[in-house]
Amino acid sequence: MTDYTEMWTSLGLDVDGHNALLAGLGKAYTDIFLSQKNRPEGMKYFDFVMSEVHGLRIKEIVDAKAQGRTVIGSYCVFVPEELVLAVDGVAVGLCAGAELGFEAAEALLPRNTCSLIKSMFGFKLGKLCPYVESCDVIVGENTCDGKKKAYEIFRPLVKDLYVMDLPQTKSETGRQLLKEEYRKFIAKLEKESGKKVTVQSLKKGIEIVNAKRKAMIRLAAIRAADPAPISGLDALLINQVFFHDDPARFTDSVNKLCDELEERVKNHKGVFPKGTTRVIVSGCPMAVPNWKLPLLIETSNAVIVGEESCVGERGTRWLTESKGNTVEELLDAITDRYFNVDCAVFTPNPSRVNYVKEMTKKLHADGVIHYSLQFCQPYIIESGPVEKELEKSHIPTLRLETDYSQEDAGQLKTRIEAFNERLKRK
Repeated sequence: MTDYTEMWTSLGLDVDGHNALLAGLGKAYTDIFLSQKNRPEGMKYFDFVMSEVHGLRIKEIVDAKAQGRTVIGSYCVFVPEELVLAVDGVAVGLCAGAELGFEAAEALLPRNTCSLIKSMFGFKLGKLCPYVESCDVIVGENTCDGKKKAYEIFRPLVKDLYVMDLPQTKSETGRQLLKEEYRKFIAKLEKESGKKVTVQSLKKGIEIVNAKRKAMIRLAAIRAADPAPISGLDALLINQVFFHDDPARFTDSVNKLCDELEERVKNHKGVFPKGTTRVIVSGCPMAVPNWKLPLLIETSNAVIVGEESCVGERGTRWLTESKGNTVEELLDAITDRYFNVDCAVFTPNPSRVNYVKEMTKKLHADGVIHYSLQFCQPYIIESGPVEKELEKSHIPTLRLETDYSQEDAGQLKTRIEAFNERLKRK
């Protein structure tokens, strides 16, 4: 195994703390993922990615910086990767999925702040995320009120924080706001990279990101099969790696996996027996290494067949049309694509529950588990109307609210098992 200590030290990481993090992460990964039975061979690539997620991938990013490429980090699917690639930049997702450094985070934030925001602070304050330390610019976004105010506190902690405003309504005014924010983001990228966004470079960026999304759309469709050819845990892992890996290599690996899964479907080979209870997980995003809820579900005689989440179909299902012969026209296409994203910060937000219904039908799901992080007001408040609408459409729904800790795992498992029994009687 390659020793990356010198690189981590040069990035300013707390090497001892980081080594402890990797040791814990490695054990959890082995226990959760490598213990699964009948895993597809194609998952070995993603196992390798996770084994080198703070090693080889960081070296690639450091090398890219040395070659003059700009590294842009973000926490949200509203930050267009197409624009970053158009200036030959590197886009990476940042660490916010573990209960780390919360004591230090709570010295700056209220205790009743969601786990994702506290994790974002914990990784930075603890000097545990090499992605954060590798970035030239970190892009924040005004989605929820928690993030909006937290970025004010986060700004002095990082080299360069660029905050993007986002609309809250699906209106023409909202669309114009988003377009202007993307126009300003282009100016920021051009300034930092010293490169201009051109029609050719933007079309190339759109092509690369669309290829990633098409691979994920293909994977999502394959999961309609019974028996399920891939576990929900592995599918979630792929969705998480989507934000970290080299885009072309990721796309190739997902398509190779899909080739294998399609053969599995033809041969009626699955990771769970045919007829296993099938559920959709809807709600808040699950960043690495937040695997708590999927593990509880899939060790309760159920299989997850789809994720209606930013780390799931909400983040990947729309393509950007590569139409137009000017940067302005392509910017319109990018804006239209991202304006479709039905995050709970939008009000009203009927397209989200409508798509959950659509997913339930096309993936032959027996029910929906709605997942909310504690203190995430948009998703917690929206969960009630979502449950009501789904139940009205005869789709059994379980609402769960939790955080990154393991303290409530037993209680959650009991509720999931009871919900599974309800689905079996359906």
